[in-house]
Amino acid sequence: MIQRSTDRFQPGVPRRRGRPALLGGALALGLALWVVLAACGGAPETSGSSPAPSSPVTPAPGATAGPTSTASPSSGPPSGSPPVTPSGTRFPSPSPSTLPSPSCPSDNALRSWYYVPGESHGRPAIPDDAARLLHKNGGRYLGDTGEKVVYLTFDEGYENGFTGRILDALRDAGVEATFFVTGAYVRGNPALVRRMADEGHIVANHTDSHPSLPSLARDRTAFAREIRATEKAFAKATGHSMARLLRPPMGEYSALSMCRTQRLGYATVFWSFAHRDWLVDDQPPVALTLERILAGSHKGAIYLLHAVSRSNAEALPRAIAGLRAQGYRIGALTELR
Repeated sequence: MIQRSTDRFQPGVPRRRGRPALLGGALALGLALWVVLAACGGAPETSGSSPAPSSPVTPAPGATAGPTSTASPSSGPPSGSPPVTPSGTRFPSPSPSTLPSPSCPSDNALRSWYYVPGESHGRPAIPDDAARLLHKNGGRYLGDTGEKVVYLTFDEGYENGFTGRILDALRDAGVEATFFVTGAYVRGNPALVRRMADEGHIVANHTDSHPSLPSLARDRTAFAREIRATEKAFAKATGHSMARLLRPPMGEYSALSMCRTQRLGYATVFWSFAHRDWLVDDQPPVALTLERILAGSHKGAIYLLHAVSRSNAEALPRAIAGLRAQGYRIGALTELR
């Protein structure tokens, strides 16, 4: 059965033509330059808006998917190949000054994150296309797979009254988690965000207004504005800089949006566990949430949990104790940087 995970918010590039060559040598030089440009990513980028990304398709049954449970037709079948980052490697620390010079790809086909759960606490499989894009753009869906360690992450699009309780449970258990917050969330809940930072949690970027990032990817200015606005809101609320980790809203991405994300100095972080926890009026029983969390554990697991979930908040203390009883250490994403 396909499981879906979401947040509540659902809010032809022209190629330059060379001038006609007047001399044989000039023609040869122009042709050589054209070949180099094509090899480096094709035509120059434009900053204007573009048509909406291509329509997604539904992944194969058995997949645990992103918010819209979709995948690009080019994604290919889920792969059982090794993880995109080997055991023991760390998050690259992308910096605009050290990034490669070739332009971003023109491919803006909408993809939506999904994985196929492994058996008996095994590593989930992802499409080959997704693995290639993660590797190329410094992203992750797994942490360190060389030891029994898992990572707790919470998406914060709006406040439903449970974040304080989640922070209490994390504090009492001595666990450092990651909160992916929108700019709107920060502006609406500055005291909670300050508490996250003050208590040692990682606060990372979930964009400002929770758009589908491929819808903005053709417009570099609009794309950057969406990310930078959250940074500014966090700095105003806390006086600190935001962690350079980004979770794409609704799990939607493209080759172009992932490249844009890296160019802004961010690593894209997806997940290897999620469950149907985001419907506030249709919450799973606490016992079922606990069962799912413990059954879904695996080395390097990055858990996506929505902080709007009453069931998650109530299950969290026992989930932490249960994961530790299984022999897992609960790590922090900053260990991977």
